[in-house]
Amino acid sequence: MADRPPDLSSKNPDWWRQAVIYQVYPRSFADADGDGLGDLRGLTQRLSHLATLGVDALWLSPFYPSELADGGYDVIDPRGVDERLGTLDDFDALVAEAHRLGLKVVVDIVPNHTSHLHRWFQEALRAGPGSAARERYVFRPGRGTRGELPPTDWQSVFGGSAWHRVADGEWYLHLFAPEQPDLNWDDEEVRADFRATLRFWSDRGVDGFRVDVAHGLAKDLTEPLRDLGALGATGEEALRHLPPGSHPYWDRDEVHEIYRDWRKIFDTYHPPRMAVAEAWVPGDRRARYARPDELGQAFNFEYLQAGWDAAELRAIISGELATARSAGASATWVLSNHDVVRHASRLMLPPGTDPEAWLLTHGTAPAVDPAAGLRRARAATLLMLALPGSAYLYQGEELGLPEVADLPTQVLQDPIWEQTGHTRKGRDGCRVPLPWTTTGPSYGFGPGAGWLPQPASFAAYAVEAQSGTEGSTLELYRTALRLRRKLLDGETLTWTPDAPDGVLDFTRTEAWRSVTNLGTEPVPLPAGEVLLSSTPLPGDGVLPPDTTVWLA
Repeated sequence: MADRPPDLSSKNPDWWRQAVIYQVYPRSFADADGDGLGDLRGLTQRLSHLATLGVDALWLSPFYPSELADGGYDVIDPRGVDERLGTLDDFDALVAEAHRLGLKVVVDIVPNHTSHLHRWFQEALRAGPGSAARERYVFRPGRGTRGELPPTDWQSVFGGSAWHRVADGEWYLHLFAPEQPDLNWDDEEVRADFRATLRFWSDRGVDGFRVDVAHGLAKDLTEPLRDLGALGATGEEALRHLPPGSHPYWDRDEVHEIYRDWRKIFDTYHPPRMAVAEAWVPGDRRARYARPDELGQAFNFEYLQAGWDAAELRAIISGELATARSAGASATWVLSNHDVVRHASRLMLPPGTDPEAWLLTHGTAPAVDPAAGLRRARAATLLMLALPGSAYLYQGEELGLPEVADLPTQVLQDPIWEQTGHTRKGRDGCRVPLPWTTTGPSYGFGPGAGWLPQPASFAAYAVEAQSGTEGSTLELYRTALRLRRKLLDGETLTWTPDAPDGVLDFTRTEAWRSVTNLGTEPVPLPAGEVLLSSTPLPGDGVLPPDTTVWLA
């Protein structure tokens, strides 16, 4: 099969089904103007890195006007660009350059909430109780003799009550930070405005959307609002105990009406705009978001959360393939993103370790061996890239970056740190700016220091240090993505019968077999031509632990 670029043209509306999509967290990617924040011009200047890497698309995390109360997910204007990151002209130039390089562009959209600085919310504060402006959000009187208690016991995902009281005594709902008031999707003005947002970005050439908190838009706001009590006031626990679709604000059946409406918009474009749901729900429920008449694809977080265990991973892989097949979608795979500990560190934590507790020790208890973590991360990556479906990469994983677990608490930006009373360190450790060069005040990220400090160890991980270096993690990714493009054929796999314990062994096609040793001892290396190995093989006919090999 000849090496060929992916068909990303209008002739292939299903380009996303087995695409490799690279997530860019723009504030940490490249800083062109020297203010310490990554920006759109910096990203545009570095797009050749993505093209050389061999990905099919980039997913751009929020770049909208924001006060950064939640890393950009507190959106002031969903149809604008934060002036610190650039202008709409800069965005258009980014899309044009991406398309010139053969890259699709997917943008993050945040429909569950806005910033408290959004013009609508400021209008709601001025308008007062009972106003139409407040109907766009979820305002309620408090409980207690003087309304001094929150309307329900619901808790924010970030910690503390999910309700905040305003000066006139009413409370508003915020499932995340207080600076992120939840929208009321029962309000037709909210729905119409978001349709306008989808068309705005689609008209500017955006090829798809990643939908933040896709399972949270629809809410049961009938009175009296329900407490969750023993079911778990944070809400996530209650999903396991309530009948499907009946939770007051997570994964309600009505949410699918919204996405069927969006699909009508997506399908007016050629090719149709793709979408992927961030929906933290079980697989059988997740399939609903991925149906062809809705978003089309949904993130599989069971895979991201799995330990380094062959039996667990095989069950998750088989389940996700079945889930995607039932929805008429393709599977999704992800190992790292902007919300979790990077997999070069996470996969080395002993089973049962709480990553949050580990971060509070600055990564010292237990200590993680960076070399061992990188070896396992490389094996995990080759395994993921061999699976049918779309692979989502997170910026910096192609460099083998570990979590920066020892960030001083005084530099932390994530609202989780303050909102939980310093009991959860948050997500800043995976958002530290990327190293491009081996020297400089921010290792090439920008002309000055970045918004989060980089450890001295980042110099060895820099693109400059790895590019063209045989055996480097960057070159492993480049080779793997080039081979994957040549070998792709179909969306199924066949498990090899009688594989040794601790080994994941499957065939994609007659030309492609993937074998991963997740055990602690070497196993016999199957016969076949070695196309690629996550680490050098010893040459004695065995596959070492924490190693993946692709065979012809």
